[in-house]
Amino acid sequence: MKYVLVLLLAVVACSQDAPPSVTKVAEPADVIDQDLMVALAQAKNFHHKAKVYMSDGKADDAIASVRQILSLHFPANAPEADDVRLDARALLAKLLLEKGKADEAMQVVDEGLAASPRPSFFLANLYTVKGELLEARATDADAASDKPKATEQRHAAIEAYDRSIKINEAIQKKLMEER
Repeated sequence: MKYVLVLLLAVVACSQDAPPSVTKVAEPADVIDQDLMVALAQAKNFHHKAKVYMSDGKADDAIASVRQILSLHFPANAPEADDVRLDARALLAKLLLEKGKADEAMQVVDEGLAASPRPSFFLANLYTVKGELLEARATDADAASDKPKATEQRHAAIEAYDRSIKINEAIQKKLMEER
């Protein structure tokens, strides 16, 4: 009993000597606009749905779910919106390619590249997906015995990969300078 009383007195004494905390924990609404939070949550859920559909072999449903991400409303000038859309386009293009819709997949990628306002990991990734699509076109051209087209597509794939590499290198350089 003595030990409990001594411990209690020590806790009370320490709590009276400690200065009050001046750190305020930020609320989510203080950091990110609620409209943005809702849009990001929606995108996350559509992405998860697409993954479930893919695991069930329901490619068309997965494609529809990813397309819903592209139709979400984000607050103006939210860089996260660009990242979400670029990521969705990359996934959509891969799904379309798996369905044998290489031209539609390339259109999805090209639209994303044309609309992208700033360098990011997601932009670099979309260039990587473009390279993969071009490689698939080269394989199709090889199968059709069209060697010039296969060579052209492989060179275009290398250009897309190089563009991705340059974007990532620039991002890495900027991050290193900030440190």
